Order: sequence, then structure tokens, then C-alpha cells
Amino acid sequence: MAINRERCIGAGQCALTAPAVFAQDDDGLSELVSDRADGDGGALVREAARACPVAAIVVRKV
Repeated sequence: MAINRERCIGAGQCALTAPAVFAQDDDGLSELVSDRADGDGGALVREAARACPVAAIVVRKV
């Protein structure tokens, strides 16, 4: 998965949906809590990507 930080507007839906994977940095933009390649296909990660109002989260298909 990847976050397009240029597209991110800091809505925080990802951090609310999957707080173990996403957080917001000091500027309010989304960031990964850790390198979560194992979480690419997880239901909460897919829901966080869907909930992003600007589609800044890309989930690789496995």
C-alpha cells in the first residue's frame, strides 16, 4: 500500500478506520504507523482506502 501525500488533505478517515496502520503526522497528513506490507489486503486497510475522500491511499491487489 502507499499514501500519496501530495493528494492527502488530512481528513483523517484512514486513521479513524485503521489506527493500527495509519496515523496523522504533525502537519495532519496521513502516514503509515509502520511498514505494513502484510496489511495490504486487510479489510480495514481496504475500507480506509475507500473512505479517503481524495483517494490518496493505494492498495495493491494480492
